[in-house]
Order: sequence, then C-alpha cells, then structure tokens
Amino acid sequence: MKTLMPRMGILLLLLSPAVPAVAACDDPPARDVIWINCDKQGADLSDADLRGAILTRSNLEGARLSRAQLSGAEFNFANLRAAHLDGTRLDKARFVNANLSGANLDSAILDGSSFDRAILTNANLDGSQIRTSSFYQTDLRDATLRGAVLLKANLSQADLSGADLSGADLTGATLAQASLEETLLRKTLLRGANLEKANLLGADLSGADLTGASLVNAELSTTILEGAVFDDAQWTNRRRCRPGSVGECR
Repeated sequence: MKTLMPRMGILLLLLSPAVPAVAACDDPPARDVIWINCDKQGADLSDADLRGAILTRSNLEGARLSRAQLSGAEFNFANLRAAHLDGTRLDKARFVNANLSGANLDSAILDGSSFDRAILTNANLDGSQIRTSSFYQTDLRDATLRGAVLLKANLSQADLSGADLSGADLTGATLAQASLEETLLRKTLLRGANLEKANLLGADLSGADLTGASLVNAELSTTILEGAVFDDAQWTNRRRCRPGSVGECR
C-alpha cells in the first residue's frame, strides 16, 4: 500500500490538465494575452496580433492599435480615450462600459461587437463595418459615423445627439428610444429601422430612406424631412404611409 500511494499521486499529476498561466503586464503582445489592469498608455501596438486578448480595465489612452487584429478581444471597463484603432479588426470584441471618447476607429471592422453603455463621444467611426453590433445606452454624442455600415445594429436608448451618420447604412437597425437630437442623417439608409419613441428634434433626415421603418411615438416636430422616403413606413400615430410618400407621410 505504501508503494502504491506515491505511484497514484504521480499518475494523477500526469493526467491533470495544465493550468494556464496568467500573463503579466510586461509580457509581449500575443494572441490570448492577458493584460488586466495594465498600463499601456501611449503604447505602440500597431499591426499586432492580439486576437482573443483580455484587456479588461487596462489603460490604453492614446495607444496606437492601427491595423491590429483584435477579433474577440475583451476591453470591458478599459480606458481607450484618443486611442488609434483605425483599420483595426475588432469583430466580436467587447467594450462594455469602456471609454473611447475621441478614439479613431475609421474603417475598423466591428461586426458583432458590444459597446453597451460605453462612451464614444467625439469618436470617429467613419466607414466602419458595424453589422449586428450592440450600442445599448451608449454615449455617441458628436461622434462621426459617415458611411458606416450598421445593418441590424442595436442602438436602443443610445445618445446620438449631434452625431453625423450621413450616408450610413442602418437597414434593420434598432434605435428605439434613442436620442437623435440635432443628428445628421442625410441620405442615410433606415429601411426597416425601428425608431419608436426616438427623439429626432432638429435632426436632418434630408434624402434619407425610411421605407418600412417604424416611427411610432417618435418626436418629429422640428425634424428636417426634405426628400426623405417614407414608403410603407409606420408614422408616429401608427398610420401606414402610402407608396410615394416623400418628405411626409401620405
């Protein structure tokens, strides 16, 4: 029995799964690296492969992540103020409660990402691919999303006051109870979008396509609607607009 016990102990050690080591903040950038609560302020991580990396609560203010690969990365509660994320691949990444104010995400790939309750004031998302992403209760005041593709994105209760979404594609997007006060939506595609109870006071919808969109209980009293298409849209009073409705619901 005395001989058997040590042998069993050795066997159990050999069969036990290896416990992954937690990466330190000074570890080099790599896939699945763990940088939690790390100070990477101003770091140059351009073109780095950080797919699956965990950067929760880390400080990346002013960091350069241009053209980096960050698919599936975790940035929850991180500080990314004025960070450079232009041309970066960030599909299925998570930015819940992160601060990206003034960040540059020009032409970034953000499909399927989550920005719920994040701060993106004055951020640049021009030309970004943001399909099916979530911006629930996100602060996007004065952000620019010109030409961005936001197909089926969730922007419910988001604050887009003063933002510029001219030429963006929001087909099938949800903007229920969103604040779009003074927002530029010129020639924006909003086909089938949900704008129920949205605040569009002073918004510019010139030339926008709202075919099949829902505007039930939306605030449109001072909205610019010149050239906007409302074919088959549901108006604020639930009335269905007739085909050929341009500039108003007929």
